[in-house]
Amino acid sequence: MSVDSKIEFSAKDTRAQAAEWIGRRDRSDWSAADQAALDAWLAQTPANAIAFLRAEAAWNRADLLGDLRHPARDAAPRGFAISAPMKIAASIAAIAMLGAAAAGILLWPRDRTYTTPVGGHETINFADGSRIELNTDTVLRARMTTDQRIIWLDKGEAFFQVKHDSVHPFVVVAGNRRITDLGTKFLVRRDSVKLEVAVAQGRVWFDDAAKPAPSQSALLSPGDVAMATAGTVSISRKSTQSLATELSWRQGVLVFKHTTLADAAAEFNRYNHQKLVVADATAAGRTIGGTFPTTDVELFSRVVRDVLGLRVQNNGNEIVISAHAD
Repeated sequence: MSVDSKIEFSAKDTRAQAAEWIGRRDRSDWSAADQAALDAWLAQTPANAIAFLRAEAAWNRADLLGDLRHPARDAAPRGFAISAPMKIAASIAAIAMLGAAAAGILLWPRDRTYTTPVGGHETINFADGSRIELNTDTVLRARMTTDQRIIWLDKGEAFFQVKHDSVHPFVVVAGNRRITDLGTKFLVRRDSVKLEVAVAQGRVWFDDAAKPAPSQSALLSPGDVAMATAGTVSISRKSTQSLATELSWRQGVLVFKHTTLADAAAEFNRYNHQKLVVADATAAGRTIGGTFPTTDVELFSRVVRDVLGLRVQNNGNEIVISAHAD
């Protein structure tokens, strides 16, 4: 058997298992132990979780088309019901039909690169209805074909609004990390040290693309934020308001709320060639609040001088901020 055949067989086997789980879950004797077993199977690999969600989507489509979870109504003999094996078969068939239909549609050319300069902001609209907003100093590559929807975020920050397609998952690769869309709006920010993934709507599967492992994988829901470095992954929660603040760059502004001057300056420096330098610890520890245009360094500097009472010196390529010397 060839490698391709083995892969195809494995994928089909996973789909069949997912459909079987859907059928078992629909039975009246489904128990807490069954749910625990399902959770364990889903956690084994991202492929299991994705196959399950695809099967679930196909199952729901079958419900709408044929009312399969209930006895057939007027046209069927009284007492007739669709069995669980028939439901499983319908679920698998629905997935197959969706795949066959999608295969005949050419959506986009292969492998395009999109970039934004420092201070730039660009929106990409794809033919499937998905949309990506690129923030400052970002490099992103896209492969959109009949079989694949893959984005590589080489550096920078982007906000994704994905048109969900259970047959063709939308995948974002950032370094050795992978984000698989499950019907979602989410933010990905990558620099030389860390990767941040924040989910605003829907769900994503987050894992290590090179060596998937439970400790490096997570199903993220709205408000979840995954922070990954070279060897660690941590998950935290953010409020809707906090996420909105983090996404304020989409409106061309930065919003600070009790933000240290050091952090505010670092954020401004992402958008501007003229850099803010906070020269001492006293100035760095001061906090600032307000809404500022991303590229208006002069406005920010005036507020720092006039409101915080700090010394501001414009040296051309740098604006140096420090506490007043006696």
